[in-house]
Amino acid sequence: MAQLLLPTILTALFPGTPRRIAVEGTTVGQLLAQLDQRVPGIGDRLLVSGPELREHIKVFVDGRQADLATPVSGTSVVHVVTAVSGG
Repeated sequence: MAQLLLPTILTALFPGTPRRIAVEGTTVGQLLAQLDQRVPGIGDRLLVSGPELREHIKVFVDGRQADLATPVSGTSVVHVVTAVSGG
């Protein structure tokens, strides 16, 4: 299973959700779908219709920026990062 690492700001919205979750899937999109099944509603914080990643959400698979179609393996480490913006 791939290891999915979530930012604290996201897990704080879903009490009891660990920052590191083992998830099955062969693409980033499948991992996020599995995550949403385990933590209902979290997918709405990560994705917009299409589906596609929200503008300020970045995903990295084994250190490389990824999109929903990016393949993952059972040993992949997937980081979900929220961008910081403002003025």
